Amino acid sequence: MHSIESDVMNEFEKWDIEFRSQNLSAFNNNHNGLLWLKVRALCRGKQLKLFVRENNIHLCCTKIADQNIELFEALSKRKDAMAIIDRFLQCLNNEWYNTLGVDIDRLKADLYKIHYYVWGGDQNNSLDRYFVNHYVKIISNFTELQSRQTEIGVNAWNYVQNSWYNNWTSFVIESFFKQNPRVISAVGEIKSVDFFIDNYPLDLKVTFFPNQFMEQKIKLALGKSSLSWLKEKCKVIGITCDKGFSTQQQIYTLMEKLREIERLDIMLPLENTRREIIEESQNNPMELMKWLYENQGEMRFGAENRIYLVLADSKDFTQSWKMKRAFALIEPKVNEYLEAFSTKTLKTVEFEFKKKRYNALSDILYIVR
Repeated sequence: MHSIESDVMNEFEKWDIEFRSQNLSAFNNNHNGLLWLKVRALCRGKQLKLFVRENNIHLCCTKIADQNIELFEALSKRKDAMAIIDRFLQCLNNEWYNTLGVDIDRLKADLYKIHYYVWGGDQNNSLDRYFVNHYVKIISNFTELQSRQTEIGVNAWNYVQNSWYNNWTSFVIESFFKQNPRVISAVGEIKSVDFFIDNYPLDLKVTFFPNQFMEQKIKLALGKSSLSWLKEKCKVIGITCDKGFSTQQQIYTLMEKLREIERLDIMLPLENTRREIIEESQNNPMELMKWLYENQGEMRFGAENRIYLVLADSKDFTQSWKMKRAFALIEPKVNEYLEAFSTKTLKTVEFEFKKKRYNALSDILYIVR
């Protein structure tokens, strides 16, 4: 004979299994699944104590993990469960940065102190792996290794500076969403859910228009990569650059040399092609959404519902990184997006990752200059 408690435990475990197996589409439009997510969204020690005290809920368990289950059971019996959780989470919407003591105005000003955007090492790898692969396992002579200290230090600083810039610009942009009255923040910082809009659990991804996707489209349009195309045009007028530079550094160097001699006309076809690709993506976002899901890093893979905020400078694609701090442009666009948000906003994206099929609800908010 099973008990009501075991039924609740099984229900809690069911959603826990769905969550851990990345079957996050099961939570969409499901009352119990949504309740499970919101319970998890407030289950941090301090927040949990405050919630149960405000709503006269008594919990017998002492461990947070057990309190999750107990609270889920208690709320499963209440018709007003969603209402009281939503009200509580809305009141704490901005606690996530207030508790850190972040001075938003100073932070916004400090972000303009970043004058260049160059990754230390290889942005596709972790910095420690880059150092191991390029110094630790390659250089056997200690004197030679010592001679590379400045180079290693510059790489480390560039990595830290870019990571800092990305973290805090994303932090500010996320706050634009969380400060909107339509948005309920997952203040407990549950993995895969930043906030809820109209009871849709959503993860926010702030990214630049992906260069790899852009290059795929440029090859289709021009028959070759943007670097090969640019090299070919520049060679005709005697402009070259160091082949040892990274792809992006070569493109930057060639474009700067063209600017120096006022030959921007040479770059015009390439820039026009980029603009057309961005416009096409804005008109038909499904292709890019699917691409973004399928081209995630394996370590950070997720199949959650997502809003992608995609940034691009159509006048100079290499300067798109500055768009992440263009808050005067971003904030009103975010508010316009949220005001217009409806059940039709999110689209079902079916994608494949490591030979496994997934589906999620997603949308793209383009911020283009």
